[in-house]
Amino acid sequence: MTEADRIQKQIIGILKEHEAGVSVADLCRKHGVSDASSYKWSKIRRAGGLGGQAAEDLEDENTRLKRLLADAMLDNAALKALLGKNVWSAPSVQGIVTAKMTLPVA
Repeated sequence: MTEADRIQKQIIGILKEHEAGVSVADLCRKHGVSDASSYKWSKIRRAGGLGGQAAEDLEDENTRLKRLLADAMLDNAALKALLGKNVWSAPSVQGIVTAKMTLPVA
């Protein structure tokens, strides 16, 4: 677990204590943070910025969209490769029959 993850879990724990009914002043005194920090964290939490299901949902959607983009890019590259070849200049399309293309008549 990284330092940022550990700190985020501590902040979420403090906010859950506040939601359970502990006063902000007691929380700040217990954990050694200022009232302003507590207020800022609660604002971020209400906006959906700290933890929770919303972050996981966004990551899942981001992964799904990246896969869709990769598929679209592969399709685009295949179409460019196909269209890069001049299929209309083939002798069989122009009506010219080459020696290799003739069938022997028995």
